[in-house]
Amino acid sequence: MSQPEITVLYFAAASTATGLTEQSITLPASQYPLSSLSSFLVSLHPDVGLDKILQSSQWSVNAEMVDNVEEVTLKGEEEVAIICPVSGG
Repeated sequence: MSQPEITVLYFAAASTATGLTEQSITLPASQYPLSSLSSFLVSLHPDVGLDKILQSSQWSVNAEMVDNVEEVTLKGEEEVAIICPVSGG
């Protein structure tokens, strides 16, 4: 069976850090907790400050904001967006 894939959408600072606006990612497991996605994305994009950006960002899955990442399990085919806080200055 093939590994599940998701699409990650990068906005604002996350897009600037990774140089991407969208990326297809193969999940390491068929049931993958959203709470683990941050560290996985940081491992794909080391040394660009993504870890700090993700700490203050919110997630949306299939265009719905996620209140509690611990309650969401990715199974593949989802569109996951990283919503960065917008700051002036």
